[in-house]
Amino acid sequence: MITVRPSVPEDVPAQRELWKLAFGDSDQYIDNFYNTYYRPERVVVLEEDGAVRSMTAWFDTTLVLPGQGEHRSAYLYAVATHPDCRGRGLAAALLAGADGYFRTLGIPAVTTVPAEPSLHNFFGANGFRECFRILAGSLRREEIPLPPSNLLRPASPEEYGRVREELLKDIPHIAYPEDALAYQAGCCALGDGGLFVGETESGPVCLCAERADGELVIVKELLGPAGMGRTVFPDLPRIAPARRWEIRGPRPRDERPDLRGNLGKFAMLKWLDPELESAWDWGTVGYLGLAFD
Repeated sequence: MITVRPSVPEDVPAQRELWKLAFGDSDQYIDNFYNTYYRPERVVVLEEDGAVRSMTAWFDTTLVLPGQGEHRSAYLYAVATHPDCRGRGLAAALLAGADGYFRTLGIPAVTTVPAEPSLHNFFGANGFRECFRILAGSLRREEIPLPPSNLLRPASPEEYGRVREELLKDIPHIAYPEDALAYQAGCCALGDGGLFVGETESGPVCLCAERADGELVIVKELLGPAGMGRTVFPDLPRIAPARRWEIRGPRPRDERPDLRGNLGKFAMLKWLDPELESAWDWGTVGYLGLAFD
């Protein structure tokens, strides 16, 4: 018998096992989720014959549509199925069951960031469509102008979220609650990186940096006014030392010709409310930004 339900505290050991089997993350990384964001109702599990076989965590976010309103949205994260149970449709059943749960909470929209390109097809077959895009490019250490500008300073999740919303107020985007940003800050703290804000002559900037490995740091988002690169980039070796940085942002910027990037598909959207779905223009390009990858 298969049941999809919100989790209970007793499910945590099975959840942690699934997480590690699916993604190979360290105990320290998984601990960060359970210490900063986890509540039992923020994980949905699929149980088969009394055993948890599939799971997804979800972040309680907001889809902000300037001039059109805001909608509560569930951002699916850490969608995982036990390796011994794959190929049996359990992940699809989990997603369908999660949709039902979100409807009981009055949540009209669901988002997700597929972990790899092939998974866009899987989520597409389960009702999601492309919606959120980013500009992603890379910058090598030898391309960084010197000296450091000392523009950026560490920010709390609350301050980062406030600056982020000011910078994104004119474009469709996902807004994160403070506890989700605290989870991101914890991920950053596992290596050199963090949440940063600063002030340029043209206005504020914010930047989130998380280490991927010994030589690569992912700048998970860089937001600010046009022309900010000349003052922000010199700070990268100081705040997040690396040989190479992958830099993500919401739109192409003419002032960053040295970033060899493309505006590509990134995250997906599914409407659970038929009226909102029928009224939605799928030509809309939104910005999700902080994928918890």
